Amino acid sequence: MDIGRDRLDMLMQLMALEFTAVEWNLYLDTHPYDQEALALHNENIEALNCVKDAYEMNFGPITHEVASPCPWQWIQDPWPWEIDYKRGL
Repeated sequence: MDIGRDRLDMLMQLMALEFTAVEWNLYLDTHPYDQEALALHNENIEALNCVKDAYEMNFGPITHEVASPCPWQWIQDPWPWEIDYKRGL
């Protein structure tokens, strides 16, 4: 198991799901009665929360809202903008 590759894959999944959540939100702002879109939005949010929970369980907090025991261990790896997503961590 390549932890660096797994972490990178999960980060990319999170980015895609976050992007999709924003897009569904924007769509629903103008189409609030579209039940199919609302169902797809809710499925996306559920998937996003599952991936985020799995990421945080394996690699630590991804946002500052996560309650961490003190002293917390904040980022010790590259920041997301420091990662070369083509080559990996």
